[in-house]
Amino acid sequence: AQHHTGVNLTENFSMVPGASVSGWYFAHPRSRYFNLGKITREQVELYAHRKRITLQEAEKLLSHNLAY
Repeated sequence: AQHHTGVNLTENFSMVPGASVSGWYFAHPRSRYFNLGKITREQVELYAHRKRITLQEAEKLLSHNLAY
């Protein structure tokens, strides 16, 4: 699994990289979802850099979350 996903476990069973965290999710009829807020251009630039895509591609992917 590590080879196919690029995710590794530490000796304490933490997932690395941290963005790989998984968990158990349970549905509930009264559950509510919320957004954490809009993202800045600097955040989009960092995202594009990490994903190795252009700023324009990142902006297209994140268009609903942009604060600019």
